[in-house]
Amino acid sequence: MVRVDWRAAVSLTGMVLKYLALTMLVPLVVAIVYGEDLLVFVVTIAFTVFLGLALERSDPDPDLQPREALLFVAITWLTVAIVGAIPYVLAGYGTASTLSHPVNALFESMSGFTTTGATVTGELSFDRHSHAILMWRQLTQWLGGMGIIVLMIAILPELAVNGAQLIRAEAPGPELQKLTPKIAETARILWLVYFGFTVFLICLLYGLHLVGLAPNMGFYNAVAHGFTTLPTGGFSPEANSIAAFSAVVQWVIIPFMIVAGTNFALFWFLLRGEPRRFIQNTEFRAYAGAIAVLVGILGALLYSGAAPALGTLGGTTEGTTEPALRQAAFQIGSLMNSTGFATSDFAQWETNAQLVLLFAMFIGGSAGSTGGGIKVIRWLIILKVARRELLTTAHPEAVRPIRLGSYVIDEDAVRGVLGFTFIYLIVFGVATVLIALDAARVDTIELSAIDAVSASIATIGNIGPGFGELGPFGGYNGFPTTSKILMIFLMWIGRLEIIPVLVMFTGAFWNR
Repeated sequence: MVRVDWRAAVSLTGMVLKYLALTMLVPLVVAIVYGEDLLVFVVTIAFTVFLGLALERSDPDPDLQPREALLFVAITWLTVAIVGAIPYVLAGYGTASTLSHPVNALFESMSGFTTTGATVTGELSFDRHSHAILMWRQLTQWLGGMGIIVLMIAILPELAVNGAQLIRAEAPGPELQKLTPKIAETARILWLVYFGFTVFLICLLYGLHLVGLAPNMGFYNAVAHGFTTLPTGGFSPEANSIAAFSAVVQWVIIPFMIVAGTNFALFWFLLRGEPRRFIQNTEFRAYAGAIAVLVGILGALLYSGAAPALGTLGGTTEGTTEPALRQAAFQIGSLMNSTGFATSDFAQWETNAQLVLLFAMFIGGSAGSTGGGIKVIRWLIILKVARRELLTTAHPEAVRPIRLGSYVIDEDAVRGVLGFTFIYLIVFGVATVLIALDAARVDTIELSAIDAVSASIATIGNIGPGFGELGPFGGYNGFPTTSKILMIFLMWIGRLEIIPVLVMFTGAFWNR
């Protein structure tokens, strides 16, 4: 007997789609201003509202239990990505545009909403698409950054009742930190902090343009990059990403990428006059320390010539302190937090520098941030478990709980972290092999071992760029359709931290 009430999950998914249609008013306004693709968004909005209303009718009084909550979150993210692909397909009008292909459109949409930043647009494709389409591409990342479900909980009382379990299923990281007694208020706080940082960055970027320090950073670009920095997304309407802008712009974006990989709850405590929370937070200290160490190592490599002039837009970093430090800080801040912006074509760097970047990709951001990857807190727990095993081997009678600062981590939580990391690495390894084998059977792309590894970790970790053809100024369009479908799946499960999606493929989830 089927135990999961799928109608309740489908009904609430329909409600989310109705509100997604409202967000499409942003690219619609852009379409009106620039006189481009107006009909595309009118049709998409009408279809999205119609579909949302139709799905809502499946259950007029939905009630979410834990299993329905998992199902709701998983199918909502998939459905939103499918609907988000419609403007790309319609705007192609059957032309050679890479985004007009349904699989490519879904790839780009899933990459956007999951804040992966992987793209199938080539350098020339940016000129083919309108300001409205490119702004929609940017907006999808901003919506997905803090979480679509978290946003719905913040504004819809129907979802607030089950808010805790919904956020637990959607939010990146192994734990949920309630900031207030009411979960809906916590969701509103997180989104307000997220919104505040976004507006602050947009004002800074446009301000630099007004004073002449950022000639290319007009209002459109300022908004576009504000939409994709805080969600650690990495999409840019510029083919050269952040390399298209001045060094001042790059320095301004670096701290915001680091902020985006920090637990947003800490900023709420800061606003409440509790700055010690930052210093006392074990995960933040480890996160900041890892960034500092990796930037130092990579900066030294770049200073010594690991990035030739060909691989660094604007010149070489060899023997020059400021460019070497800026490139190191930007790339580490971008890839460790899964942002995916770039100021240099690190696909052409020396192997030792690339390995530093690959290591950063595996670390990830903090729990409660918009960053992807395994997360710093999980690595801390894994290291402490390894240390405990060594100590208890020498002293079997010893009882040593796992602590983070003054907090004792529950053993069930420890097992959950170990289980998640094991499944994550298994899926990553299998995906790497499948991507390599699929690429070997076609002539459209040649992958080295490190390229296949980077393709897998870049999609399941929601990072975006990789190495070789997948470099920051490259893309995924050369992959066969089967690999793209696999990567769409990897981005989907990676954003929801694997378990909420994979559990749906087990019989135990559906039956008593």
